[in-house]
Amino acid sequence: MTLEIRTIGSLGVIADGNEVAMPTSRKTRALLAFLILSPGTHSRQSLCDLLWDTPDDPLAALRWSLSKLRPVVNQDETERLGSDRTGVWFEADDAASDHDRLSRAANDPDCSEAEAYAVWQACSGVLLEDCEMPNQHKYSIWLESARSNLERAKVRLARRFATELAIAADIRDYWSKRWIEIAPFSPEAALCAFRNRHCATGAQDAQALASELKARFLEAGIDPPEFKIEDSDAAGNTAELLPEQEIRFLETRDGVGIAWASIGDPANPPLIKAANWLNHLELDWGAPIWSPLFRDLSRTHQVIRYDERGCGLSDWDGCEIGFDEFVEDLERVVDASGLDRFPLLGISQGAAVSIEYAARHPDRVSKLILFGAYDCGWVHTATPDEVREREAVMVLTETGWGSDNPAYRHLFSQTFMPDALPEELDWFDEFQRQTTNAVNAVRFLKAFSTIDVRDRLAQVQCPTLVVHSRGDLRIPFATGRSIAARIPNARLAGLHSNNHLLLGREPASAHFVDLVREFLASPE
Repeated sequence: MTLEIRTIGSLGVIADGNEVAMPTSRKTRALLAFLILSPGTHSRQSLCDLLWDTPDDPLAALRWSLSKLRPVVNQDETERLGSDRTGVWFEADDAASDHDRLSRAANDPDCSEAEAYAVWQACSGVLLEDCEMPNQHKYSIWLESARSNLERAKVRLARRFATELAIAADIRDYWSKRWIEIAPFSPEAALCAFRNRHCATGAQDAQALASELKARFLEAGIDPPEFKIEDSDAAGNTAELLPEQEIRFLETRDGVGIAWASIGDPANPPLIKAANWLNHLELDWGAPIWSPLFRDLSRTHQVIRYDERGCGLSDWDGCEIGFDEFVEDLERVVDASGLDRFPLLGISQGAAVSIEYAARHPDRVSKLILFGAYDCGWVHTATPDEVREREAVMVLTETGWGSDNPAYRHLFSQTFMPDALPEELDWFDEFQRQTTNAVNAVRFLKAFSTIDVRDRLAQVQCPTLVVHSRGDLRIPFATGRSIAARIPNARLAGLHSNNHLLLGREPASAHFVDLVREFLASPE
């Protein structure tokens, strides 16, 4: 007997082509969905915490739900839903889900366009739309994360065929539509859709699409990309019309998928930027914060950057989040780039990662640029009152990050950018939601709190530029000054800004680019 499991749309089980009646209890269906999409053994207590309120008898409710689920999935007397005194698991070699088929297609470089189309058509809809439990906070966070993972898999699949020049323009146009539907504010997706529409149906339709996309970006407070066709021949060849940013994926030693991008001419001098939290390769490219820096430097350098594990286009789930992993991810990206020696840029906690990498690999880092840097997390220096305050922030993060109410994220955003305009804060609020989930946000904050590279500063051997905003509310200027004093022969530069994340419109942003250019151009 074969078992088909439908997770996209309403949860369903099909045994040998026949739909099996599902339990009427939403919690029971949600339990099955969680067990199917979260392989492994789960303790009974963790499942109770996930789906049941303490005042009830959660263990009894769990037993009741399992009794209703066993007849659904244990067809033909095959035990697929197993349990013992402490744990529960779902394991079925003969079961296939639409979720797994889509994930395999997105990760299989040999998947044909026809196969991808069939999978896509079968997987339209919202993941587990009849299993929402808004009053169960932990389950809601898990479901939000699972839906985000599915959307990223769809983005990978649509992007592959939207940018594949070997297939017909009308097929690329189809996949561009799918891509922009899932990633409506991705500049790369928008430019690709515009160019494919131009090749498929002509300039008039392409300009109409560009107008529609521009209005969408502007309404969201985001600067739209420049929609322009250059050097397009009569045959619609788009070999030179793909977006400048080339996104690739690599796998780390612990099996985590890391998204990395190369921008600019490979013949230009390189610059590698270490990841920092709140990166998203696609959304960053059109952001009001860092995109001016990336775009400006990519005119004269090959800029290589990547999304940290747990955020952006990199894997969100099933990965350790810690300082050692951050450094190892940078090592993997460097190896994938093929560069032997290069300057390295680190921002915020990415500066600590860069310091550690430079100390470990003095033969590879030619110059080091640090912005908004800190060398140790608050765990090492905080007073008891500061510890309570930081712990309260983590509780607020877990409860407020993914909510529709932006009040918490607004408070969080203002510590990064106190001089931001309301529309810039609104943009950053939504950017945070799309970049990671509440669970990972807390895990990041915990990982950052334990950073300590104070003993590594004296071991940095390359020329170093330390840049810091004089009015930085998140990391005081004194921290940057202290770091510069302890790195041999480091240079310190202060910016007239109060922002930890520079806004592209402020003079300090242009000053920062000038400082970086001058430093990179100077002899080692």
